[in-house]
Amino acid sequence: MTKIIFFMGLILGCSDTVGGANSASFIFFENYNLNYDGVTLGSQVWMRNNLNVDKFTNGDPIPEARTMEEWQTYAQSGIPAWCYYGNNASNEETYGKLYNWYAVNDTRGLAPLGWHIPSDSEWVVLTKFLGGEKKAGTIMKSTWGWNNNGNGTNTTGFNGLPGGFRDFYGNFSGLGSRGEWWSTGNGLYGSIVKRKVVNVWLRSLTCYDERLGKNLNFEGCGMSVRCLRD
Repeated sequence: MTKIIFFMGLILGCSDTVGGANSASFIFFENYNLNYDGVTLGSQVWMRNNLNVDKFTNGDPIPEARTMEEWQTYAQSGIPAWCYYGNNASNEETYGKLYNWYAVNDTRGLAPLGWHIPSDSEWVVLTKFLGGEKKAGTIMKSTWGWNNNGNGTNTTGFNGLPGGFRDFYGNFSGLGSRGEWWSTGNGLYGSIVKRKVVNVWLRSLTCYDERLGKNLNFEGCGMSVRCLRD
């Protein structure tokens, strides 16, 4: 059973008109001996850090794709996989893991008990609460780590980090410049390497502007994951 082990009350004294940021509070949940730091934004509780698990909730291991060939094989075969950015384990503590969408969408459950992967509509709820796509990015981004003087204020406590991504072919890009997070929402169908694939809705922050972007990308790409409290 998931239980609350620590709570710190409202930490922000902003008015209700500033993207709803005054409703941010922090909650720590204990689940299978792991602590998940959550921030309350409106009616939702979001993890403050990227997901960093290598097993599904039923205990089955998720394969790690260390090479480009392994990543492509998993992507083309529809097999769940994860990796560290650049296949460098030193990125784990800060950025967590990157997952393909097959891991996100697996029925064994990627999110820890008590949490779930947010749907596209749940991302929409967050975006509206924070004042819309054009305003949400700056207050969601961390205060450090972003290139091009693109650090945010993190007044929401979301702590969005530029963890980069991995494309369908296994190439890494965007560390320090982009953060990409999956949703569970299917978008349009397309094709790549003669295979029909799903384009999935995701959310992105960049060092170049203040937006919380909404984009589509192939299910075989590697993105960060933020979980939402059930």
